[in-house]
Amino acid sequence: MIQENIYRIKNTLPENVRLIAVSKTYPRNCIDEAIQTGQLDFGENKVQELLEKYRPDEDIRWHMIGHLQTNKVKYIVDKVVLIHSVDSLHLLETIEKEAQKKDIIVNVLLQVNLAHEETKFGFDEDELEDVLTHAYKHVMIKGLMVIGPNTDDEKRIEEVFCKAEQLKNKYHFQELSMGMSHDYKIALRHGTTMVHIGSDIFGKRDYSK
Repeated sequence: MIQENIYRIKNTLPENVRLIAVSKTYPRNCIDEAIQTGQLDFGENKVQELLEKYRPDEDIRWHMIGHLQTNKVKYIVDKVVLIHSVDSLHLLETIEKEAQKKDIIVNVLLQVNLAHEETKFGFDEDELEDVLTHAYKHVMIKGLMVIGPNTDDEKRIEEVFCKAEQLKNKYHFQELSMGMSHDYKIALRHGTTMVHIGSDIFGKRDYSK
């Protein structure tokens, strides 16, 4: 079923949009099944869970998509292809410091809270200009991550995603990480380059474990 779901979803995505399979809470065997389709981009919300599933000898491209605490940065900077959820200057500076220690370049996205919800992390849009004046040698800012508002109101979701697309274009960003199982089709209309899909691939999550 996992493989069928991946093929079905990929058939709805334009060539320039990457599918990030969100594997949080799902066991490693689900990832192994997904890999059989050629799916190699996987997203995790928690550092500990990413480390438990990480294997250095395979081609999986791991993405950190959840809130990242500064004291956990050192564990993953050399294990992920992209940190989507950079939500503060302090976090950016910590990533720079830890990347410098390992002499690597870390690709990141700036998380912007365009929904203005207290439950979401991220920069305000008017902070972006200042953030982008800071120069880093070991951090490459590739674009933005935006999480849609917690609502079934498609018009409201559309407004947020439209604003995200405008910011991507304003700053000439390469990447816009936006759209989950319930709203990715709206995100596709507004310039997303990466969608995060979990339950539509792996099935309903069991949070009791």
